[in-house]
Amino acid sequence: MLVGYPPGGANDIIGRLIAQRLSERLGQQFIVENRPGAGSNIATEAVVRARPDGYTLLLTSGSNSYNTALFDHLSFDFIRDIAAVASIGRGWGVMEVHPSFPAKSVPQFIAYAKAHPGQIIMASAGIGSGPHLYGELFKSMAGIDLVTVHYRGSAPALPDLIAGRVQVMFDLVVSSIGFIKAGQLRPLGVTSARRINVLPDVPPIVDFVPGYETNGWYGLGAPAGTPPAIIDKLNTEINAALADPAFTARMAEIGVAPFASSPEAFAKFILEFTEKWGKIIRAAGIKLD
Repeated sequence: MLVGYPPGGANDIIGRLIAQRLSERLGQQFIVENRPGAGSNIATEAVVRARPDGYTLLLTSGSNSYNTALFDHLSFDFIRDIAAVASIGRGWGVMEVHPSFPAKSVPQFIAYAKAHPGQIIMASAGIGSGPHLYGELFKSMAGIDLVTVHYRGSAPALPDLIAGRVQVMFDLVVSSIGFIKAGQLRPLGVTSARRINVLPDVPPIVDFVPGYETNGWYGLGAPAGTPPAIIDKLNTEINAALADPAFTARMAEIGVAPFASSPEAFAKFILEFTEKWGKIIRAAGIKLD
């Protein structure tokens, strides 16, 4: 199972959770291999080119959808070349700052940013990642100027945020929740439409920036042409895991909601999500560096 981001990030955490459960259920070891780079495109291309025999899979996420609008010259078509196997979960982002940062709320942050244009550094988990898009969309809608610094994933970015070398990040809840609970990061807002159970005291950003709402998703993909019997077997086993209260409780602890579907319904969801975010990216004028 290829993951397009380094160990310790949201995609890696979700990938290892589902790989462990599939290993237990199928009696065959599922190995997670991290291949970070190019906003997850390196891992995606490797799976696109793999034999469609069910032995090379891709941990898919919203980044794959964002990339279709962000990159003009990809050597593959994600919708055409990756078969949707199973959805796993949906998650949200959290706007967070170093505890020493002067702003303690989203309105205070916006006011401070407008008073100090170009002086606040925003960490990104990489071009085309959820944290990148969530932050760029916030900059556009709030009318502020932040300096974006790209890392090769959330895991490499978070130490710099915790150390105060960068000031803000729109990370995925999955990879930041432990640091928030430990008091190493201060959450200002979540990207969901409503408060989420894992961070009940943190207001949604939309309360202060009308219309701002984003979410992410995680799933499993395979090379196009993978036999339907293999796809259906994997889908059945993942859906069984998502029906297990112990597994879903573990997901809830890290801020991920179970998201079960058939391969056909998941493919339809990906297409609609990709089209929606393509419009958002173009409307917001989000460009790659």
